[in-house]
Amino acid sequence: MNALYLPLVAGIISTVFAFIMLRRTLGFSQGSDRMKELSKYIQEGASAFLEEEARKIFLVAVILAAVLGIIFQSFKYPIVLLFGALVSELAGVIGMYAATRANARVAAGAGSGLSNAFKVAFSSGSVMGLAVAGFSLTGLAIVMLVFKSSFVFESITDISKAFGRISYIDGVMIISSYSLGASLIALFDRVGGGMYTKAADMSADLVGKIEEHIEEDDPRNPATIADNVGDNVGDVAGLGADILESYVASIVSAIVLAIFMKFADHGTMTEAQYYGLIILPVLIAGAGVLASLIGVLVVANMKTKDAQKSLSFGNLFTGVLVLGSVAIVIGIAAPDYPFKDSFIINPEFVSRWRLFFAIASGLIAGIIISKLSEYYTSDQYKPTRKLAKDTQSGVAINITGGLALGMGSTLWPVITLAMAILAAYWSAGVYGIAMAALGMLSFVGYIVSVDSYGPVADNAGGIAQMANLDPKVRKLTDRLDSVGNTTAAIGKGFAIGSAAFAALALIVSYIWGSAGTANEIVNNPIINLVEPYTLIGILIGGMLPFFFTSLLIKGVADTANLMIVEIRRQFKEIPGIRTGEAVPDYKRCIEITTKGAVSRMLTPGVVAIASPFIIGFLFGRSAVAGLLVGGLASAIMIAIFSANSGGAWDNAKKFIETGEYGGKGTPTHEAAVVGDTVGDPLKDTVGPSMDILIKLMSVVSLVFGSLFPVTPFFM
Repeated sequence: MNALYLPLVAGIISTVFAFIMLRRTLGFSQGSDRMKELSKYIQEGASAFLEEEARKIFLVAVILAAVLGIIFQSFKYPIVLLFGALVSELAGVIGMYAATRANARVAAGAGSGLSNAFKVAFSSGSVMGLAVAGFSLTGLAIVMLVFKSSFVFESITDISKAFGRISYIDGVMIISSYSLGASLIALFDRVGGGMYTKAADMSADLVGKIEEHIEEDDPRNPATIADNVGDNVGDVAGLGADILESYVASIVSAIVLAIFMKFADHGTMTEAQYYGLIILPVLIAGAGVLASLIGVLVVANMKTKDAQKSLSFGNLFTGVLVLGSVAIVIGIAAPDYPFKDSFIINPEFVSRWRLFFAIASGLIAGIIISKLSEYYTSDQYKPTRKLAKDTQSGVAINITGGLALGMGSTLWPVITLAMAILAAYWSAGVYGIAMAALGMLSFVGYIVSVDSYGPVADNAGGIAQMANLDPKVRKLTDRLDSVGNTTAAIGKGFAIGSAAFAALALIVSYIWGSAGTANEIVNNPIINLVEPYTLIGILIGGMLPFFFTSLLIKGVADTANLMIVEIRRQFKEIPGIRTGEAVPDYKRCIEITTKGAVSRMLTPGVVAIASPFIIGFLFGRSAVAGLLVGGLASAIMIAIFSANSGGAWDNAKKFIETGEYGGKGTPTHEAAVVGDTVGDPLKDTVGPSMDILIKLMSVVSLVFGSLFPVTPFFM
């Protein structure tokens, strides 16, 4: 277990460099007083949202921690849950702090060229990326070291009991509680942040562009600041928490499966094999963190004339570093271990290099899915360009074309996922599936850095517009923003793929850990698909993402409606806004959006947390397995469809705004704006939230699975 100090050190190094990059970001010039003033508005708006959201999250986390402590009669699990939530929240706060203070600095840097502006934007994005990787890995290593007695070889198969009938393994509960804490933050950051950003964006576009015929980011629009705040709460804090959750879940699920393999092996697993299997995921994560750090530092110090090429080079460079470092870790630390044919022990042994192939399959699948997302959503490729061309025929054609594009775009990503799962399983059994999830997320520090760069560049363009800077500055920030749109699409594809792998690994862990009787942890965990209770679970699981989606879209629409009423009121009642002689009440719009989004995020959160409990207590453990499988299948389709439809509508609009098909101010442009508005809640609220839904339901089931009856309570 002393090997855990290595990933602990790697996590601490990443965290230290996050603060170094923060200091570097703050060292750049903020520009004029007007730019500082606008940036201050955005900072205050983002802080207000985080504070309001944190109060709600704290309440839910404390209630869930108390329930966990009472049920399992232990103080350890509630403490670890709250610690996991704190780690995730801290990473988000630091990343948001950097992003909201970098926007004016990027705009100021653009005055002296693209290279300087890119350096500021990427440096600020790297704060979030390195914080996500560093905080999460450091936290997990600390938990395992503090409670290392719960993971020792001699006692890992000891069954703990609560109330005389609830059976569980202490080590599994400890690390699963850490994952659950991270999942809670991800849920509310993604759902609340998604509602905020799209309510502000939709209302700003509908009133500003269509009713008042003013440009995006025009300071006369009362919703402009709220719109810029939304970019940060949704695409910086939300994305970071989402991928942090997947990252933690992939490591945790691999460790949990290793523990269950030891429990079920009937004495054939050696001590060296056991320790190798539970420590290997954390060692690989540590190697990935250091490789990501090197990639981040290389890109952050580049002098570039093409931001897209620099980021693509960094992606390739970091990926090669990760594969090389993983190969070294596998060669040194990975054991040969008993192969799991389905869930049953087989005497065949798996070579450590087959483990490497499983990890590589996840990494390659992540890259392919990301590129597919780029293909379907970028205006450099046929699907989005055709959508823009078809928009000349009106809104209806734009909407139907976008829907068809999104639905069709599910084909190749799902096939890629399926092939990667098969390759991972053939290589190393169910443990290989968990390791493939980790492989996909092994350079999380670099991926989140790239994705967090985009919203900063977008905000910089807004400040350049509102501060009336030289048009050359806005042109440069628009170039950075265009690259940011591409990285955002890639990031969404990556988040969806990693969520699918992480959720699948958690589902496998749940099935393994919840298949026995009240006195057995593991008992041939095979789910009968034709059993009525399993079918009930599958049907309800398939329905839940649609119901969850309806709550999200309704929340966005209701909040946007409140904003639209307020924006219209200000244009009507405050003389001089249209002429620029009066300043809109930006703070009122921020307040409305914050309260609207935070109040409407609780119901979807309760649905995600409560569903496994309700199904489990009513229909038993196999029904929960069906719930998770049905939910995974349904949520992945909705996530891919939503992200790609919304992204294509957005970029078709921007393609038209470059002057194609008549450009701005034409009926074609107005139709594209409507399509983009329809797609906004899909790509930035629904799609990302599906990732959270499937992971949260899976980890809740894993933590509380031993409570559920093996058969329905009425049998």
